Amino acid sequence: MTPIEIFEYKKRWQPVGHLVRLHSDLRSQAKEYCKILPKHQWIISEYTDVYEDTFAFEHKQDADNFENKFDSKFVNQNT
Repeated sequence: MTPIEIFEYKKRWQPVGHLVRLHSDLRSQAKEYCKILPKHQWIISEYTDVYEDTFAFEHKQDADNFENKFDSKFVNQNT
C-alpha cells in the first residue's frame, strides 16, 4: 500500500476502531510493539489527555493483545 492508501484505509475504520488509552511514558514501547502489526491496522493519537496517548486498532483482538502487553495500572485509567 502506498502512504495515501494507508491513510485512506485508516480513515475508513477509525470511527469504529477499538481504543486503548496508555500512559504517555510508555509511548516508545507501545510503538515498538505495534510494529508487529501492519501499518494500516493501528493509529496513535498522542497526548489525548494529560500523560495519555490513545491507540486505535482495526481489530478487537489486536487491541486486546496490546492492552494485555502492558501493566493494567498504565492502561485505560480514569482521570
